[in-house]
Amino acid sequence: MARYTGPKTKISRIFGEPILGNGKWLSKNSNPPGQHGAARKRKSLGEYALQLREKQKAKYTYGLLERQFRKTFEEAARIKGVTGENLIKLLEARLDNTVYRLGLVASRPEARQLVSHKHITVNGFVMNVPSYSCKPGDIIGYKPKSGANSSIVSKTRGKNPKFSWVDWNETEQKGTFITYPERENVPENIKEQLIVELYSK
Repeated sequence: MARYTGPKTKISRIFGEPILGNGKWLSKNSNPPGQHGAARKRKSLGEYALQLREKQKAKYTYGLLERQFRKTFEEAARIKGVTGENLIKLLEARLDNTVYRLGLVASRPEARQLVSHKHITVNGFVMNVPSYSCKPGDIIGYKPKSGANSSIVSKTRGKNPKFSWVDWNETEQKGTFITYPERENVPENIKEQLIVELYSK
């Protein structure tokens, strides 16, 4: 199962945002990576560079590689509506992202691992495909054996109330993907229109 395994802090320094973790090192060294760091004179980015940068940011944020991201974009383009908003909806509907939004883990990489190690069920069936696209009404929960494992359950942080498109029942240890989120409710700092312009070339 392909995933990015390179240096995470370096990627966060490129964008100046903690897109691959808690970003605790950004306060210590927020300069872009490279031998000369902040002393290096950088020209202002051109149109293509800005579009590419935004696409890379979205890829790293949601943990996709190039081919998978391109396929997601093509699916978003086929769906009726605004392509950029559709892209964000599809990325948010991924199972690993939904597990993260439900507050079961602290990061998307952790959510991906939880899914791929067969700890998560969808509608009662074990699902180990992080890219599975959740549909409105899908019930996401722990596998019974995993739900009794304190080392797994102890990572649960609780759902952030601002994520209204998912709901988590602490008593039953089950969550519901209620609907696809509206773009204004998704907090990620991604300019999806630039991605649309990049793929439209």
